[in-house]
Amino acid sequence: MFALSGRAAFVTGAGRGLGEAIARGLGEAGARVALADIDGAAVHALAHALQAEGRECIALPLDVRDEAAFARGFDAAVQHFGTVDVMVNNAALTPSTSLWDIGAGEWDEVMAVNLRGGFFGCRIAGRHMRERRSGRIVNLASMAGQQPSTASGVHYAASKAALLALTRAFAQEMAPHGVTVNAIAPAAIHSPVLDAMDEPRRRALQATIPLGRFGEAREVAAAVVYLASDAGAFVTGATLDLNGGRFMR
Repeated sequence: MFALSGRAAFVTGAGRGLGEAIARGLGEAGARVALADIDGAAVHALAHALQAEGRECIALPLDVRDEAAFARGFDAAVQHFGTVDVMVNNAALTPSTSLWDIGAGEWDEVMAVNLRGGFFGCRIAGRHMRERRSGRIVNLASMAGQQPSTASGVHYAASKAALLALTRAFAQEMAPHGVTVNAIAPAAIHSPVLDAMDEPRRRALQATIPLGRFGEAREVAAAVVYLASDAGAFVTGATLDLNGGRFMR
């Protein structure tokens, strides 16, 4: 039920961190993967590495803030694979600037990548999937969008909270067309952002996690595979929490 053989996936922000782990997880489950990222060198390097492992993938340098460029990249993936069955909106900026110090430019940039980019991804993929009456959209949200967090800025939190609302709106719209739309809300996952924290801050954060450890990127990837697979066929409009028990509901 978790196999993705014969399916094609499109992952934004695939150049590193969670995006790379998600792309690898989808490939291991059998999917062909379009690797999209503003960092062209990173996705080309990842594509080369995955192809060396026998995975079928393509690299697509693109900026999710640019709807026309996003659509061209998605169309290129459809042309290459014949379809896109799974859309993963993962691209994000994760600044931790104090709310007193966030400038208008930084606020707008975070919203443009995290929220506008997610909206474009849902709509571009949604139009394709609606016509096919089949597909899965997975949005990478965050626990920061559900409750206050000292690990991220308020603009990041606001963008992720809005992404959860966006997920539910698209889920309702797409359900009659056989397309599921869900969100994953990770927290305290081993990533470049977590690695950049100083050790005292990391220890303090870990102490707030009931399971007593940080999450792994592969665990986020496994959740994406679940939602993209036949095992997750009856799940839509949901938010899957991956936070070690930091936020229970």
